[in-house]
Amino acid sequence: MAQIKQITHQPLQTVSRHSDVDCTYTVVHIDGQKYLQLDTYGSITRENPGKKSQSLRLTPQAIQQLKSIIQQHGL
Repeated sequence: MAQIKQITHQPLQTVSRHSDVDCTYTVVHIDGQKYLQLDTYGSITRENPGKKSQSLRLTPQAIQQLKSIIQQHGL
């Protein structure tokens, strides 16, 4: 699992297609703070399809940055 405290823009050098996977979210409460956790699950081509693959937990500051990025780019 990774906890994201800050989001910084970095352009990609090459753009490639990614496979589709399932994603779930959970709002986690720790010490009076709310965190957004996103969990992704292995694609059908993986050895263990459907198994939890990655977890990203965004701090309140990173959530605000993500909101701003979405609004700024009309996403």
